Amino acid sequence: MLGAAIAIGVAMQCGQAQARDVQTMVVAGGCFWCVESDFESVTGVIEAVSGYTGGSTENPTYRQVTRGGTGHYEAVEITYDADRVSYRQLLDLFFRSVDPTDAGGQFCDRGDSYRTAIFVSNSAQQAQAEAALSAAQSELGQRIVTPILSASHFYDAEDYHQDYYEGRNIVVTRAGPKRQSEAYKFYREGCGRDARVRQLWGNNAPFVDNH
Repeated sequence: MLGAAIAIGVAMQCGQAQARDVQTMVVAGGCFWCVESDFESVTGVIEAVSGYTGGSTENPTYRQVTRGGTGHYEAVEITYDADRVSYRQLLDLFFRSVDPTDAGGQFCDRGDSYRTAIFVSNSAQQAQAEAALSAAQSELGQRIVTPILSASHFYDAEDYHQDYYEGRNIVVTRAGPKRQSEAYKFYREGCGRDARVRQLWGNNAPFVDNH
């Protein structure tokens, strides 16, 4: 069943085996720190990189994207070993890690740059994305608004955004100075991401118990 397939895909990596069939996919799921953190915990995922895509501004900065007007989404490029985890499995995980019913952003993050999307590079990816969306919508019993878009140039985000969830630098938050890893947890909980995903997907929410 789908739940079992998802569970298989979500084990923490114990070591990085040499990839034989390396593929990439790009998704947008709100805050890219969270998407990166979630998917780097999936067996078969080699790397997840935070970045920007979908817009017209070349070499955008974080400030430009979040201010609006660039057309870009906060997105994540996921590199994975297709011999260990499939594109469809990753899509199923993605839908159940976000609120795909929200067209205005994700959780506490509002605005176009925080919307969800799947970016496809060919007809095979398009077909699989449509099938995954249909299955997720049927399970959820609500209309999914996540668009399936043609892939465009992916721009890596600034270095300080990469692996933010495990960073050790000190940053200032509303709760005072914290290490990045602590600030990330504070943000994720305060934004209500896991609470909303759990409310929507219940036991099929793959990442909420990892935080």
